[in-house]
Amino acid sequence: MSDSNIDTFEDISQSLKDKLKDGQTPQSILRSPEFRSLFDQLKVLPNQEKADFGKKLNQLKKEIETASLNNSLEDNLSTIDVTAPFDVNSPASEQKLLAADIGTIHPIMKEMQHILDIGYRMGFKAVETPEIDDDYHMFGSLNFPEGHPARDDFDSFLTIQKDKENKPYIAPAHTSTMQIRVLKEDRQKLIDGQPIAYFIPGRVFRNEDLDARHEHTFYQLEGVYVGKNVSVANLMATLKDFMSAYYQKEVELKTQPFYFPFTEPSFEFAISCPYCDKKGCNVCSYSGWIELLGCGMTHPNVYLKANLDTEIYTGFAWGIGFMRMAMIKYGIEDIRYFHSGRLDFLRQFK
Repeated sequence: MSDSNIDTFEDISQSLKDKLKDGQTPQSILRSPEFRSLFDQLKVLPNQEKADFGKKLNQLKKEIETASLNNSLEDNLSTIDVTAPFDVNSPASEQKLLAADIGTIHPIMKEMQHILDIGYRMGFKAVETPEIDDDYHMFGSLNFPEGHPARDDFDSFLTIQKDKENKPYIAPAHTSTMQIRVLKEDRQKLIDGQPIAYFIPGRVFRNEDLDARHEHTFYQLEGVYVGKNVSVANLMATLKDFMSAYYQKEVELKTQPFYFPFTEPSFEFAISCPYCDKKGCNVCSYSGWIELLGCGMTHPNVYLKANLDTEIYTGFAWGIGFMRMAMIKYGIEDIRYFHSGRLDFLRQFK
């Protein structure tokens, strides 16, 4: 690099650093005519000098950008002592607990608690699902035959580690994995004349093509009810009351036949749009109805796995992605917002 170019670079570099010390923002310095003039010099330098000049220019740019990061942290962040909820930036004599309103409850957890509160009032207990399970609880106990497409890794996430039957462990694709567990655990309640009633929330995982309505990781709610003389009418009445309580509005319901291995008969379940009263709007795609979940009367083969007498006991189950319920409730257009970490989205639920 020629002496004249060195002098010019050093002079401009020092001038830019002085501006930084004087309080000008790094962003404005990087956009300044002086900084841009260095790039103009680079274009006209002889080829043998460009590499050295470019290296110095990149180093200067990095110094200014680093100052930008450091200044941002110093200006906008206060120190937090993670060992105790105290504001350590105030004098020791005036230290107070950090205000509770600094943080917020994540909308997924907020909606889960709201749903469980409704369930408690309806007489249901709650238990969460594990996030890694075995083939038996995922498929075998739920009447999935060998060779069913859902057992394939095109649909479910399988692990390398194998269970005692030499089958891979699975990241559950549904919360139904808990059905056989609660049936076995509370079997004595049926004998004592009490029903088994559970709301089962949990995080589930599916091999999905991601878009505004589909995520590979989402939260689901399972409903399980078993007793004597339980019918489809009980299932529909329970879901109607649950949905009306959640949306705080009386809703109508509509079903159509479907197929699930673990229920018979099985149904797709829809509710009247709580926003337009079936007149048609963008929430219900102008159909007046919103399809929400799958449900049905639990298949006798599932009860046989739990040693329940299918001549005495009947019951029902349903599964719903309650993130979808929240999307409808709050008018959220993209399910991916829930896991995006976007503060502008999360702060709406404060």
